[in-house]
Amino acid sequence: MQQHLIWQKIVGEAVLSFVESPPADSQVIQGCQFFKIFDEQRLEYVLLADGETEDVYMLGKIAAFQIQSLLVAYKERFDKDNFIKNLLLDNLLLVDIYNRAKKLHIDTEVKRVIFIIETSHEKDSAALDNVRNLLGGKSRDFITAVDEKNIIVVKELSDKDGNKELEKMAKEMLDTLQAEGGDEQIHIAYGTIVSDIKEVSKSYKEAKLALDVGKIFFDEKDIVAYTTLGIGRLIYQLPLPLCKMFIKEIFEAKSPDDFDEETLTTINKFFENSLNVSETSRQLYIHRNTLVYRLDKLQKSTGLDLRVFEDAITFKIALMVVKYMKYMETLEY
Repeated sequence: MQQHLIWQKIVGEAVLSFVESPPADSQVIQGCQFFKIFDEQRLEYVLLADGETEDVYMLGKIAAFQIQSLLVAYKERFDKDNFIKNLLLDNLLLVDIYNRAKKLHIDTEVKRVIFIIETSHEKDSAALDNVRNLLGGKSRDFITAVDEKNIIVVKELSDKDGNKELEKMAKEMLDTLQAEGGDEQIHIAYGTIVSDIKEVSKSYKEAKLALDVGKIFFDEKDIVAYTTLGIGRLIYQLPLPLCKMFIKEIFEAKSPDDFDEETLTTINKFFENSLNVSETSRQLYIHRNTLVYRLDKLQKSTGLDLRVFEDAITFKIALMVVKYMKYMETLEY
C-alpha cells in the first residue's frame, strides 16, 4: 500500500513537471513515455506509456492520436446534436441557422423530413444510442431527443422520395424497433417533406401534431402521417368551450355516449361504406329494411338523417368532437 502511494506521488510529480514544459508534446520521464493530448490547443489529458523503446513510443503516439480524434468526433457530434435540437425547437435566428450549419458541414438545401418515435418506456442516453445504432444507417441523418419518451429522426431524402417512400421508411423503423424492443408499444408520426434547413422545425411541428391527433382519432394505427390527419387536425385546435357548445346544439340533452352498442356499430359501418345502405346491411348481416328502421330511429332522436350528405357530415364531425373532448378530459386528471 505504502509503495503504491509513493508511486502515485512520483507519477503525479512527473505529470506536473511534464505539463509545465510547454514546448514538449512528448517526453521520457523516469522510464515512461509521456504524451500531451489537446482539444483546440488546450491540454486535456496526459497519456503514459511504460517504457523507453521506439515501439512503446510509436504505440503511445498512435494511442494519443486516437484519443484526440475521439475528442474531436465526440465534440462535433455534440455540437451537431445541440444544433439540431435548437433547430427543431425554433431557438435559432435565421442567420445563425445558416452560419452554424456551414461551420458544422451540414447541407442546408436538401430534402428532409421529421419522424417522431414515441415509446411506452422512458428513454435514457444509452437507449438513444441504441436507437442510433439501429436506425442510423445513413451518416447524414440525425437522431436526437428533446424529452424522455420521444426520439426524433431528421431524415435526409433523395429527390425521388415522396409520400409512398416515407410510409415505407416509417414501417421499416417500426419493424426494426419492435423486433428489438419486444412488447414495448411504439408509435411513429411524421411531417411533410421540406427542402431547406430553416423549414425543419415546420416538419417537426407537423410530426408532433400528427402524433397527438393520432392518439385521438387513429388510436388503432402505429404510424400516422400529417398529410392523413384530415379534419382531425382542425378539431384538435378547437377550444373546448366551443366544442361543448357545438355538441349541445347538435344533440341537445343527448350525447353520443348514450347510444347503445348496436346503434354505434350501425353508424360506424354506415360511414365506412360511404353511406351505402345496401353494402352496410350486407356487412352487418341484416335486412335492408332493418337498417332503414335503425336510421329512421336515429333521425327521430337526433334530428339528423345520415342518408343526407350534410347531416352525415355534421354527425361525423360531432362524433369526432366528442372523442376529442373525452381525450382532453383524460389529460386533465
